[in-house]
Amino acid sequence: MTALDQASSSSRVPDAEFDLVLEAGRTEKHYWLDLWRYRDLFLILAQRDISVRYKQTAVGVAWALLQPFLTMLIMTVIFSKVAGLHSDGSAPYAIMVFAALLPWMFFSSALTSASQSMVGNANLISKVYFPRLIIPASAVVTSFADFLISFAILVAMMIWYGFAPSWNILALPLFIAIAFLAALGPGLLITALNVKYRDFRYVIPFLVQFGLYVSPVGFSSSIVREKLGPHLFLLYSLNPMVGVIDGFRWAILGGNSPLYLPGILLSLGCVGLSLVVGIWYFRKMEKSFADII
Repeated sequence: MTALDQASSSSRVPDAEFDLVLEAGRTEKHYWLDLWRYRDLFLILAQRDISVRYKQTAVGVAWALLQPFLTMLIMTVIFSKVAGLHSDGSAPYAIMVFAALLPWMFFSSALTSASQSMVGNANLISKVYFPRLIIPASAVVTSFADFLISFAILVAMMIWYGFAPSWNILALPLFIAIAFLAALGPGLLITALNVKYRDFRYVIPFLVQFGLYVSPVGFSSSIVREKLGPHLFLLYSLNPMVGVIDGFRWAILGGNSPLYLPGILLSLGCVGLSLVVGIWYFRKMEKSFADII
């Protein structure tokens, strides 16, 4: 054996490292582990969606500031000045409204983006394997970037009004996580349905608009509880965003906006149920995405 052959033999990687393992049900068995293995793809998709969202726009990221701010002004005038509704405790009405707009606009934007994510990435889905759950999840993260930008308005408003948060603000990350799950569950369900039934792209704007009216965004949920009574309010709390919005207000406004525990527990239960149903149906339809889309 020549010296060249010896060097080549010593530097050769064992063939076992390149073995292709074929195992029945391997994809299903390692699906959740694959989500972690493909985390780089998750980050790439999220970064791409964020850059595309504001590409070639004249105002850029300022849209994430203007939209919630103008919506807050309109709701404050209509519900506070015209309708004469009161705020929670001594909190300024504008801050109370904006504390609800933050989770609602995150939810509506995430739901809209996630519902169109599979159809929008049809070429990627039909060419390579990866856990398809990454696509709608990355769409929700993209909407979270807008949430962080909009949060700057809330900080500026609290400074303007001289309103200092209490220790409840430490619980805000928990309710942000709940808002993320509240958007992800329906998003998974609707994006799976949208692959098979394209009519759902017309349904989503209506659902988002309708949800704004039946959620306590422009007014306090305590007013709804006073009008409906505790029993009907529990029915109202089947809307998962009721608990999320009340949680945000409790964390931001402190004692000015106390939590109604039965209502928030029911809303959180609906968040969990929608997440389970969304994951179940998405996983059920996932194998056929590449063929249908």
